[in-house]
Order: sequence, then C-alpha cells, then structure tokens
Amino acid sequence: MKILITGASGLVGGELIPVLQAKGHEIFKVSRKPAKNDNEIQWDAYEGFEDEEFAKLKGMDAVVHLAGESVGNSNWDEEKKRRIRESRVKGTRTLVDALKRLDDPPKVLISASAIGFYGNRGDEILTEGSKPGEGFFPEVCEEWENEGDKARDFGARVVHPRIGVVLSKKGGALEKMLTPFKFGVGGTIGSGEQWMSWIAIDDLVKIIVFAIENESLEGAVNATSPNPVQNEEFTDTLGKVLHRPTILPVPSFGVKLLFGEMGETLLLEGNRVIPKKLEDTGFEFDFPNLEDAFRHVLND
Repeated sequence: MKILITGASGLVGGELIPVLQAKGHEIFKVSRKPAKNDNEIQWDAYEGFEDEEFAKLKGMDAVVHLAGESVGNSNWDEEKKRRIRESRVKGTRTLVDALKRLDDPPKVLISASAIGFYGNRGDEILTEGSKPGEGFFPEVCEEWENEGDKARDFGARVVHPRIGVVLSKKGGALEKMLTPFKFGVGGTIGSGEQWMSWIAIDDLVKIIVFAIENESLEGAVNATSPNPVQNEEFTDTLGKVLHRPTILPVPSFGVKLLFGEMGETLLLEGNRVIPKKLEDTGFEFDFPNLEDAFRHVLND
C-alpha cells in the first residue's frame, strides 16, 4: 500500500514507519519542511498543499494523521491552548479537504485522537460508547474527531485511535518521569488515586497497523492497555523496575503551582479506559501488563 503519514517525525510516527516498511508498504511523509524527495510532501496545516505537493497525494491507499501541537511541553496559557486546538481541528480539516479533491481518494483514514476525550471521570469504566467529558481538552478531542469523520463523505473508512499515556523512553510522559525516578525522588502525584490508562509504544504501533488492515474496524477505538492502573500503582511499579524508592509524593498544590491547567488535566485528573472494541475483535496485546511493559520499553 501507499501510505501517507502526517506527524511522521514524532514519537509514534518514528516507531510506526519502520514497521509499515517492513511489511512492504511505501511511506510518504507529510511535513512543514521542504520536500527532499518524492516520498516527502510539504504542507501547511492551515493553508494546505501547494499544487506540486498536492499532486504527490495521488494514488494513496491509506492516511495516518498524527500531527498536532504537543500538549505536555509547556503551560496552557491562552496562546498554547489556541495552538493545541487549531493544530488538531484546523489541521485535520485542511487534510480532509485536500483528500476529498482527489479523483481517487484513500480508502482509509486513521486520524489520531486521545483519551482526553473522556475528561476526568473518577472510577467510571469508559468504553468507546461513553459520552465525552467536559472542559477544554474533551471539547478539542470531540471537534478533532468530527473533522476526521468528514472523510466518510468521500467513502473513506475512518478510525480514531483514542491514545492513552504512551510508554516509551524516547518521548512522551514516561521520558519526563525517568529523571526524577532515577535520582530517587520519584513519587505519587496528588492523591495517587487518579486512573492512568496507558499503552506500550509497541502495542500502539500494532493497533495502528491493525486499524489500517482490518476493514471491520471503524470509528473511535480506545488505544490503551486492557489494564489501566491508578497513579500509586503506576509509580510503585516504575520504581520497582528502576530499583528506585518512590517515597517523595508530589502534592496537588505543587502540580497546580508549577504547571497550571496543563498539570491539573494531565497529571491530577484521570480516566479508566478499556479497549472494548479491540478486545471484541480478538486483538492481542503484546504488553497488557504494566510491569512487563516497563521492562520492555526500558530494556531492563
């Protein structure tokens, strides 16, 4: 297959591409940078593709849309929140508008989403059929998915992997946690009771490949392990794998003081997400257990 990927240089794209290439697929990377060859395509997430770059979209079989402003690298002031929303909502609209202009548009669009869709829901067990939460990030996720759904107008099968906390030492939340833990100053965050719905990077890549290839899969798909844990268990397990103590908790007020709304949303709030659709299809996770996942991604 000819597969178009936005956000190809990100954490997930970087792991996904070699797996797809090993399966014999031809990959085309979409980037803001000028294209260096025929397998690179330049775009502007808000303005779209110049004519020469648009012509390269011809004949794509599938699209994996991963591009979007990082949510965890700075405080959420109004400008940051604007970029988070627009990079996802307008960026997806721009991509879908371009695809629908093609004479032979792709048959499948895998358009990323996040478990932030559900908001802070305490102990409630959440499946793909659960309603969206309330607040900034659930609203962004809902708008983001709505834009991707418009690809159905030209006959595409649309899948939204609602991605959980990605476990990888190369980036994401886990990479940021490793430094304090390695120095022995890791600990629970806030009450420690908030649920963390996590996914090993290898399983996330496997889910995306499965979504491309499995024609029965459509709509929202929870891309999380079947075994979410509370922050206290997550912390203790990471400490165990790293052979480090976990005795220095981070109080809620400290998180709010240091990170504001971003910290409150990403660190103090949580949701208990179950990948029901994947389980119903018989999908097999390679790393459903947290300790095994940590040992794998950290090469312990």
